[in-house]
Amino acid sequence: MSKERAQRRAEREREAAVLAAARAAEAERRERRDARLRAMTSRLPRRRRGPSGILAERRRTQGRVLVLAGVVLNALVWFATDDWYLRSLALLLTVLLLPLVHVLMTRK
Repeated sequence: MSKERAQRRAEREREAAVLAAARAAEAERRERRDARLRAMTSRLPRRRRGPSGILAERRRTQGRVLVLAGVVLNALVWFATDDWYLRSLALLLTVLLLPLVHVLMTRK
């Protein structure tokens, strides 16, 4: 009887050792994979999470609309005239005045 118990215990221990070795190998593979992933993603820029909410979304939308208006205005000037002086003047004024308009539009 005790021989059988010893055999069963040895068998259970062998099975546990095999399972532990498989878990250790899996953990080692996972650690190598995570190390490779960290090495690759460490070179990428971090994604910044900005403010969220209704007010932040409204501010982003206003900024996008303002930039779109500047692009449309420059496109209209581009297609309306062939004079490079007017085109470059419109672009320069847009670049200089867009931040000012943005401040005036968003401040209350």
